[in-house]
Amino acid sequence: MEPRPTTCGPLPAVLQNRQFRLLWYVGTLAETARWMELLVISWLVLQATESPFQLGLVLVFNNLPRPFLSLFTGWIADRASRHLMLIVSQTSNMFTAVALLTLIILGAIEPWHVFVAAFIMGVSRSLEDPSRRTAILDAVGETRLVNATSLEVISNTAGKVVGPLVGGIVIDSMGFTGSYGILLGIHLCNLTLLVTRVRIPNVVQSSVSEPMWTGLGSTLKYALHSPTLVGLFYVTVVMNAMAFPVRQFIPVIGQDHLHVGATLVGLLVASEGIGQLAGAGVMAMTRNFQYLGRVLVFGSIGVLAMTLSFPWLPWYGLALVALIMGGLGQAGFSTMQSTIAMLSAPQEMRGRMMGLLSVFIGAGTPLGTLEMGAIAAVSTQWAISANALAGLALLLPLVFLSPLVKRPVTRQEAVTSL
Repeated sequence: MEPRPTTCGPLPAVLQNRQFRLLWYVGTLAETARWMELLVISWLVLQATESPFQLGLVLVFNNLPRPFLSLFTGWIADRASRHLMLIVSQTSNMFTAVALLTLIILGAIEPWHVFVAAFIMGVSRSLEDPSRRTAILDAVGETRLVNATSLEVISNTAGKVVGPLVGGIVIDSMGFTGSYGILLGIHLCNLTLLVTRVRIPNVVQSSVSEPMWTGLGSTLKYALHSPTLVGLFYVTVVMNAMAFPVRQFIPVIGQDHLHVGATLVGLLVASEGIGQLAGAGVMAMTRNFQYLGRVLVFGSIGVLAMTLSFPWLPWYGLALVALIMGGLGQAGFSTMQSTIAMLSAPQEMRGRMMGLLSVFIGAGTPLGTLEMGAIAAVSTQWAISANALAGLALLLPLVFLSPLVKRPVTRQEAVTSL
């Protein structure tokens, strides 16, 4: 681990760490490519089939591996080289792009090819997420983890905003062949950085050879005995089921309620990311977070409160502001979610704990989207508001009852809590 200056502010101290900077560059490129690629393949399927159902299958296949594989990839992240895992993940992305580009050039692309590619992309992400996040901790150490995670949230959110915008422009100007040519270039650039420049400290290696199922069972047992982790997973499921699927339905509100066109709908979709970028930037420059759980819970409540009001606001400007404010709250949730999971686990268990967190993320999102979509068939406004209201009702008891809010999150507490 590189020496970390203590005389400068928290953000400069993190950015002076060369290995963190390289991981940050890799993460930013990966997230931009991920969101751009999702738009490109979604648009390809829509143009080929004109079927909203098959368009939805792109996201289904992309998210399907996460709840099933994340525990195993987290276990691997604790046993194998995280650097190697990132290289394998990026290599998979590159070969997937090569295969789709070849099929597009030959004019042989079919929807099922895209579904297979989306599934492989989901497997790759399940491998990458626990490896990259725990590698950041290895690079910067615990004292700078909140600041480093805030910067990672910035890169993730920037990718969420920039990727689709660039993807739409490139599709219109260069078609699907040009789009995948650019994506292949991004993947190749990322792989080159990982192979030639990135060097991750080998900090976390299990000292005892433990069977996989035993290791996964001990991780789940540890989490269930930690009130902090139980609270974290509870908030994660609630937010991924009740709040985050709303992004899928923003275009409906823009078109049918606010009566705006595609350009302004695109700005609405991006506005949440703009607020999230601002919030993550503030946290990246803040010293000495102690009550991490409070930031997580109150940020989540802020997201739900803005979500509750958003679909009923009569003016576009107010709706835009509401989504930006919700993005500020989401920055608190996103930053503290992975930070709490890593700090609340022993050093040798952090990869598996990040995998367990991904299981709860992956379980909440498809269930919430299906339920919200069923209600939206009657009223999209009520579907959004009803879910936000239910989410608030589920989270408010934590403010008064959970140690996640009442006590600071510290590694010492986590190690001795079992």
